[in-house]
Amino acid sequence: MRNKTADARHHRLIYLLSVAQRRLQRWMAAQPSNDVTPAQAGLLFILGRQDGVLMGEAGAALDLGPAGISGLVDRTEVAKLIERRADREDGRAWRIWLTPKGRTALAQAKAGAAEVNAALTDGFTAAEIDIVARWLTSIQDKFPRSSDPRSSDPRHSDE
Repeated sequence: MRNKTADARHHRLIYLLSVAQRRLQRWMAAQPSNDVTPAQAGLLFILGRQDGVLMGEAGAALDLGPAGISGLVDRTEVAKLIERRADREDGRAWRIWLTPKGRTALAQAKAGAAEVNAALTDGFTAAEIDIVARWLTSIQDKFPRSSDPRSSDPRHSDE
């Protein structure tokens, strides 16, 4: 049974979510203290939790397929924030590690994320933010990566 309250209110959730995401990304990219892109910061956060992670594991954590994580790792390595080394047990697999410059960038990214999170949550109670977080997380469950229509087309396979 559908929630009549939700039906009575016409929230443009797709539009609102899309605009919010674009505005946040543009704002973050325009900050003078940003030496790394939001995608690179995400990779640094993962390595901050587990340095030496397999590229595929990092890609899964960032919701990226092999081509996406490969490009991100390439760009982040060129920036000297990470280094890639062959896995000792499987020479075909690569592990990625933070460099000293990457550790500094990670600390800056954490500070920046704390500021952005403070701005995002300003004016909302913890309970309201818990609901927003639950709703955003539910989107990942409702629309898993495998539902990407391109994933069934071999020309676009990056998983």
